[in-house]
Amino acid sequence: MEIGPGTRAFVTGASRGIGRALAQELAARGAVVGLAARNEQELAELAASLPGSHHVLACDVSDDEAVRAAIDGFVAQAGGLDLLVANAGITHYGPFRDQPLEHARRMTDINWYGTLYTVHHGLPHLLDAAHGHIVVVSSGAALRSFPWAAVYGATKAAQRMFAEALRHELSGTGVSLTTVFPGEIATSLHDHEKATMPDWYRGGPDAAPAPDLARRIVEAVEQDRRGLAFPSIVRLLGVLHNLSPRASDAFLRVLRGGTAAPRRD
Repeated sequence: MEIGPGTRAFVTGASRGIGRALAQELAARGAVVGLAARNEQELAELAASLPGSHHVLACDVSDDEAVRAAIDGFVAQAGGLDLLVANAGITHYGPFRDQPLEHARRMTDINWYGTLYTVHHGLPHLLDAAHGHIVVVSSGAALRSFPWAAVYGATKAAQRMFAEALRHELSGTGVSLTTVFPGEIATSLHDHEKATMPDWYRGGPDAAPAPDLARRIVEAVEQDRRGLAFPSIVRLLGVLHNLSPRASDAFLRVLRGGTAAPRRD
């Protein structure tokens, strides 16, 4: 599917990070973007900074009815839907035994149920038109999860398996799907927990730039790619882990130290 002037794209988590970078890339190509996130002020500021006319849609993706209203409202205003991006996500890193269950619930509600609600309410519009594309932004943690990210990795693995199956289900409908597996990207995702991040973490401002990932996502949609791992080491780690978890553990210990994979069985 070619993305250009007139493409109607709905993006969750659009106010920051990957979602913001993707909204900017889409707008630069002439797309009309539905900017969905919880912070309406940030969305309004983003919309004002983008070329073209776009739609601000205050929406908590953990609220099924709010997602439905946002998508239906965008479709009504834009006259249809071509690209649906389930990107909104949060994280709370830390040892599972010390983690409040509320953190686990919130990650599940936003990362997993938010994806489910977004696709559930957006897909009928695409199928009715027999045209369009879905992007599910999962994580490298869906390919190989790390200590202190057990629940986060679980929510991202749920997205991965859902998206992989759905891509097959959509065969012959005119609608397709790409799953994205970002590694460490320079965003504000961990700003609330910088002081407590595990020592194997290598993110922050020196991580891969979000605009570079956004460009790659658009290319992946246009090429109808099954999946996109970025940076490339994410794909390498996923392949290695599928072949031999012990080998991927050893590889991680070399790259990130013993805390990235402390057991040796």
